Amino acid sequence: MVRDIALGQYIPGKSVLHRMDARVKIVLLLVYIVLIFVGSNFAALFLTTASVFFIMGVSGVPIKMYLKSLKMILFIVIFTSLLNLFYGQGEPLVTLFGFMNITQAGINNSIFVAVRIATLILASSVLTFTTSPTDLTDALERLMKPLKVFHVKVHEIAMMMTIALRFVPTLLEETDKIMSAQKARGADMESGGLMQRIKALLPILIPLFVSSFRRAGDLAMAMECRCYRGGEGRTRMTSMHMGKLDVEVIIFSAVICAGVIVCSLLLPATVR
Repeated sequence: MVRDIALGQYIPGKSVLHRMDARVKIVLLLVYIVLIFVGSNFAALFLTTASVFFIMGVSGVPIKMYLKSLKMILFIVIFTSLLNLFYGQGEPLVTLFGFMNITQAGINNSIFVAVRIATLILASSVLTFTTSPTDLTDALERLMKPLKVFHVKVHEIAMMMTIALRFVPTLLEETDKIMSAQKARGADMESGGLMQRIKALLPILIPLFVSSFRRAGDLAMAMECRCYRGGEGRTRMTSMHMGKLDVEVIIFSAVICAGVIVCSLLLPATVR
């Protein structure tokens, strides 16, 4: 069902990751994204993948939540993997239909693409599962604070990104309710050709858009009633500061980064 998708959900807890500074988590996620694509051999790939599974273990979030995150990109992972399977150079191992060659390089590319996409989603899910929307907004605003020199509306951008992420589970739940209501009225959304399925989605999309605009209006009115005026002069109930725990996690991440870089430099590249 649609509500099984776990994108954007926050799961309260008291784990190491929950107690970390949100700014550190965002920066480390960006570093890890770069690190995923720096590793060019199986040793570096194993190191980055193992570090993700270790972080998932200490996050205290049930493994089924991460599986739900992977569920929504399963088709993309399979499709891109199959696509890269036929784009390798070298001696063909298997030839399909007389012109589609599967090589060792193609198999390596397929494995790397699948693992990179999966670990990227898992690492991003760790951030959203262990960081509240309020902390995420404050962290994004403070990290983008230097952009104020160029008259960029940092607070508005951070607020929009966080609200959009926060409302993903709400909209998915609303979509599931609308689909259930339409099926109860006899609507058939799973049979027929492509155009027929697209037409069957119209009774879902229209109420969903109406509900989304209504929710946005209610949220804007609620923020105005609470005298919300943006980031200028705004006070915060809690202040963000780095502690000993954040420093220890940064050191651990630096060791992982050094290991991946050493593996990529000293060992022969598997993919290019």
